[in-house]
Amino acid sequence: MNQYNILVAEDDLDIQELMVEFLNANNYNVDAVSDGIECMHKFKEKDYDLIILDIMMPNLDGYTTCKMIRNTSNVPIIFLTALNEESNQMNGFDIGADDYITKPFSFNILIKRVEAVLRRSSNSVSSEFLSFDNLKLNLNTYSIEVGDKDVELTLKEFNILKELIEKYPHIVTRENLLDSIWGYDFYGDTRIVDAHIKNIRKKIGVPCIKTVKGIGYTLEKNVQ
Repeated sequence: MNQYNILVAEDDLDIQELMVEFLNANNYNVDAVSDGIECMHKFKEKDYDLIILDIMMPNLDGYTTCKMIRNTSNVPIIFLTALNEESNQMNGFDIGADDYITKPFSFNILIKRVEAVLRRSSNSVSSEFLSFDNLKLNLNTYSIEVGDKDVELTLKEFNILKELIEKYPHIVTRENLLDSIWGYDFYGDTRIVDAHIKNIRKKIGVPCIKTVKGIGYTLEKNVQ
């Protein structure tokens, strides 16, 4: 039986202790931390199959922690929080959560949600590539092929291109790119996005990124 590694970030130590005991009893390997900064340190030290995040944590909240993780990883994330408004849940899913559980919660239901998210994650292993026209992105190695040529992109350039492919054929605004790619790490004007788009175009050598004046960017297929 595969023993999955789970990271729990929960500042209520009573809930944290119960979650660790219950997950361990169900054959999961569990590490637990009490805030977002500790979560990021653990995340960088070890490969996890799932992260369970509280939102209202000290030092670094769950939303920001999720954004930072999503800059470099597609690891499944479940929010477990007392914030039960629809707007909170929508925000959680918008920034990359795979599930959202509100407190108070049943530990039996938590286990079922964990099983479901891990099952979906295992089933999607074959979908490690993201393609558009003759662009092929490897989501595990963060490498890209253009035709039969390997192209080196920075992590932010890779994530911008990934975002454009995932949102195709919709337009992605500069503000949305700034928020989703830079998030917690950067506050500034949208010209930084334009500069990165310019670099991506130069590196891939394929005229597939279309500027939508005054709004943002989208992709267009090459017509031979």
